[in-house]
Amino acid sequence: MQPLLFLRLWIMVFLHYFVWSAWYVTMGTYLDKTLHFEGGQIGLAYGSTAVGALVSPFIVGILADRFFATQRILACLHLAGAGLLYLVSTLETFGQFYPALLAYTVTYMAGHGLTNALTLHHSKNPAKEFPLVMVMASVGWIAAGLVVSWLKFETSASMFHLAAGAALVMGLYSLTLPHTPPKGANAPISLGTLLGFDALKLMRDRSFATFMICSFLICVPLSFYFSWMNVFMTELKIENSAAKMTLGQVSDVVFLVLLPLLLPRLGVKGVLLVGIAAWAVRFGLFSAFVSNSDALWMLFVGICVHGMCYDFIFVMGRMYVDKHAGEDIRAAAQGLHGVVTLGAGMFIGSWLSGVVGEHYKRGDTHSWQEIWMIPAAMSAVLIVVFALLFKERSRETK
Repeated sequence: MQPLLFLRLWIMVFLHYFVWSAWYVTMGTYLDKTLHFEGGQIGLAYGSTAVGALVSPFIVGILADRFFATQRILACLHLAGAGLLYLVSTLETFGQFYPALLAYTVTYMAGHGLTNALTLHHSKNPAKEFPLVMVMASVGWIAAGLVVSWLKFETSASMFHLAAGAALVMGLYSLTLPHTPPKGANAPISLGTLLGFDALKLMRDRSFATFMICSFLICVPLSFYFSWMNVFMTELKIENSAAKMTLGQVSDVVFLVLLPLLLPRLGVKGVLLVGIAAWAVRFGLFSAFVSNSDALWMLFVGICVHGMCYDFIFVMGRMYVDKHAGEDIRAAAQGLHGVVTLGAGMFIGSWLSGVVGEHYKRGDTHSWQEIWMIPAAMSAVLIVVFALLFKERSRETK
C-alpha cells in the first residue's frame, strides 16, 4: 500500500473512532448527573449501540455490497449522524432522547463494517496492512477522551456537539476516499447470510458452542464498565476522568502487539482464559478501591488491563472464528459472532448494568463496591465454565 493511501485510511479510521469516543465514554455521567435519568434508562441508552450492531448488517449487506459505492454510503451515514447527534444534544426527556440515539447508533455502527470493507478492498496484503491502519482507531479514541477532559465536557451536552462536528468532518472527508464499488451486485441475498445464521451448524461442536456462549456472557460484565466507569470516577472526584480512561486504549495497542507473541505459548484457550480472568481482576480491583481510596494503583491497574480484557476476548475471538469456520461459511460465522457479542450480549449487558446501578443508587451516589462485585463474580464463574468445557485444536493455535 502506498504511503499516501495509508495516510488517507488512517485519517478515516481516526475520525470514525473519534466520533464514537467523544460521546460514548462520558454519556453515562451526563445522563446521571445532568439529565437525572434512572439507571435502567442509562443502561438502555448504552444498549443502543447493540441495537445498531444488529440492524447495521442490513445496511452494509444490502446497500453497500449491492448498489452504492462504499465511500458514498459512509459519507451519507456520517452526515446524517452529525444531524442526529446535534438533535440528541437538545433532548432532555428519555422518551425523546432514546429514539433519537437509537437512530444515530444505527447509522454509526453500519460505519464499522464500511470502514473495514474499504480498508480491506484497498489492501494488497490485508494480514499485514489492515492491523496497521486500525491502530488509528485507538489513537482516535484516545484523542477524543483527551479533548473531552480538556474542554470539561464530561457532564455537558457539548460532548454531543463535539461528536457532531467530528461526524460532519468525517462525512465530508469520506467523499474524498478512494472509489470502492459494490462487490455483490448480482450475488444472492438472504437473512441467514446477513446475520450469520448460516453458521449455526458450527454450534454442534461443543468447544465452539462453549466459545460462543461464553463470548455472549462476557459481554454482560463488559457492559458494566462502559455504562458506569466514568460515573464511578466522577463520584470519587477523580479529575479529567475521560482522559485517564484513555490509558485503556493505550494498553489496547500494547496487548495487540503482544498477542502474536503470546498465542504460540498460551494457545487459544490460554489467551481467552487470561482475557476472561482480566475482567474478574479488573472489577475486583475497582471494588477493593472503594474502601482503599488511597490506593490509586488499583484504579489505574484496572483501567490498564483493558487491552487484555478486549484484545484477548474480541480480537482473539475473531481469529478463532476465522480459523474454525470453513471457507464457505467464514463470513457467516463472523456475522454470527458479531450478532452474539456486539448485538445480543451488549444489549442485555447494558440493560442489566443499568438495573443494577439503579438498585444500588444511594441519593446522589452509588454503592460501588456492590455494583463492581457483580460483574467480578460473573467473570469468575465464566473462567471455570470455559476452562472445563472448551478444547482447542492444534491448527487453531497455529
